[in-house]
Amino acid sequence: MMIRKRMLMIMALLMIASLFVLVRILFGYFQKGDQGDSTAQDELQLRLKLFVPAPNNVKLPDATDDFIRQTIENKFNVRLDVTYMVPGTDYNAAIEAALLANDPPDMWIDGTNDGASKLALSGVLADMTPYISPLTMPNYYKYWISDKELKQFQIHNRFYRAPLPYDKNAYRSYYIRKDWLDRLGLDIPRTYSEYLKVLRAFTFDDPDGNGVRDTYGFTTSGNSSSLSTDWPEYAKNGLVYPAYMNNNTLVDMESDLRVGQVVDDILKVIDQGVVDPDWFLNQGTEHIDKAIQGKVGIVLGQSADFALDANPASIQSLSRAINPHANWVPFNPLGNEPLRAGISSDAPFVFSKLTGDSHPEKLKKIVEILDWLAGEEGFLLTHYGLEKKQYERSGNNIKLLAVSDDEVVRHNFMKIWSFFTPDSPSVLGLQVINPRLTERDKEIKTFLAALPVKPKLGVALAPPIGIDVGAFRARQNELQVKMLFSDKSGKMWPTYYEEIMTKYDGDQIIINFEKQVRSAQSTTTK
Repeated sequence: MMIRKRMLMIMALLMIASLFVLVRILFGYFQKGDQGDSTAQDELQLRLKLFVPAPNNVKLPDATDDFIRQTIENKFNVRLDVTYMVPGTDYNAAIEAALLANDPPDMWIDGTNDGASKLALSGVLADMTPYISPLTMPNYYKYWISDKELKQFQIHNRFYRAPLPYDKNAYRSYYIRKDWLDRLGLDIPRTYSEYLKVLRAFTFDDPDGNGVRDTYGFTTSGNSSSLSTDWPEYAKNGLVYPAYMNNNTLVDMESDLRVGQVVDDILKVIDQGVVDPDWFLNQGTEHIDKAIQGKVGIVLGQSADFALDANPASIQSLSRAINPHANWVPFNPLGNEPLRAGISSDAPFVFSKLTGDSHPEKLKKIVEILDWLAGEEGFLLTHYGLEKKQYERSGNNIKLLAVSDDEVVRHNFMKIWSFFTPDSPSVLGLQVINPRLTERDKEIKTFLAALPVKPKLGVALAPPIGIDVGAFRARQNELQVKMLFSDKSGKMWPTYYEEIMTKYDGDQIIINFEKQVRSAQSTTTK
């Protein structure tokens, strides 16, 4: 009897298990069926792979919460695969890895220091001639980039890269903790000697008042590979970012003979112990993170909203979340000396040759999307959001609606989608009214607008055919790092300079750059 009952129990359990398996199979079937329908739908849409730069600590939301992605995908009947990273060494390495794996993005923003010249010459970029023209990109040509600029961006008369729309205004400025200065009874430095005095005070005089010597004057990020161009010692020695013409000769900030003196000046500052000791190891924007945390009092900023109250992701807003008294203000440690040359578009977007050869229809669709981003509709959506939710419009006046900091932060992902155009609404004839701008913000904007700049080069520089600018820059950086950490002196720079100019084709590179600038300038004056 017991055996029979046990057998019946076993049979019942087997039936339940079988039913469970059947349900799972059926459920799996329906899932597969739904997925199949979705896949069939996706097959009707082009899948586009984009690789773009993004600000630090900004992420795209889920597709259901991303109104920009939804708008683009529905409007153009596409599916977007967007990879985004903070610009820098890792960004470039990721693109290089994708190219080596024969799985490149269809379109990407180049982040190399040679403006994609090496990639163009290596045969991995598509010729843009069939895709980009006033007919296919009317907004791009009308508002942002002239035909002349496009021609200047060609590499040896081949159209492998196109300039991103760019902000014509310069925002390169140093920022300082004004609240620290006030606590120590110091004024904003206006000369280099005053700047050094502040560095010492910020390091040794307890500017944050916590009773611990745990702050430094200045920091930057060397990315474990180079002498950062953030150091004010460059401008102190007349080397203005990134390059400029002087007496019809190109002055290249990073390779000029005066770099030896720059290194000596930097070593003097480092030897005083007033610089973040980990500056060389800092990666990407880690130096800004340290400034936000209250560990340093001076950093370089290069964007219009770098320290605005109106920007919840600014160094000012994030610092105030930690210390409500934090007050970052722009300044120039060299008085009225320019800190950079005028702005030219130096970051190109490029297309994959692999995509152009196998799926040219994808590049045509990307061109449609990019031009829409360059026009009024795409610009407003990617920069300011949805009308009546994030802004109101009256004619050409765009009034941003007052929203909470949390909501602004939640919509920070828009900064990824605005990769194609700068926040320059006046180019489109729009006037933006931002109620979040404080009087302090307005003072900062006025200061930045008055920054002196050297004349811009007016042309995108390209190396001679067959010459690797990347190898030239890599050896340059290696030797400069050697002077800092091994030689402990800049006196060997003339010797090192001779090496990079002869063995690494620096002479030919610079001469070719000069010719391009002179040609552009002569064309302008005609």
